This record gives sequence, structure tokens and C-alpha cells, in this order.
Amino acid sequence: MRPIIEFCTNNMHHGTDKVMKRLEANPDYDVIEYGCLGNCGECFTFPYALVNGEIVSAPTADELQQRIDDKIKEIEDMFNLLGE
Repeated sequence: MRPIIEFCTNNMHHGTDKVMKRLEANPDYDVIEYGCLGNCGECFTFPYALVNGEIVSAPTADELQQRIDDKIKEIEDMFNLLGE
């Protein structure tokens, strides 16, 4: 299962550009940057990304990195339970 992690260009002022670059270094992830993801309220307020279509947000970019890692682990564990 390859996680798809999507970032909004307009959210980069929160420091998500650094998170995106770190995740892009992992060849097992599909990291995509969009001009707008349509979550303007979230985008203005917090660093966030979509992980397999689900919003993951945090108060800081460093915490976002950890929450994205946790979400990917959660998804992988779920697939492992299903035997896929």
C-alpha cells in the first residue's frame, strides 16, 4: 500500500514545505503538491496535509510530520490486519 500524501501550496507558510520535502525523499510514498485542496479554513489555521484523502493537521509543522507518520502506520496496520 503506497500512501498518497497531498499538500496545499497555500499552506506552505506554516512550514509544511519542509515536511513535504522530507516525505518526498521516501520512495515508498506518493507526495503531491496542489495549488489548492479546497480546505481553506484548515489551510489558514494549521499546518495540514491529506493522507489517503483524510485530513491530518497539527499545531506545528514538526507535529504534522509525526502525525503523518502515525497515520501512515495506522493505515499500514489496518491493511496488515486485513491480510493485504
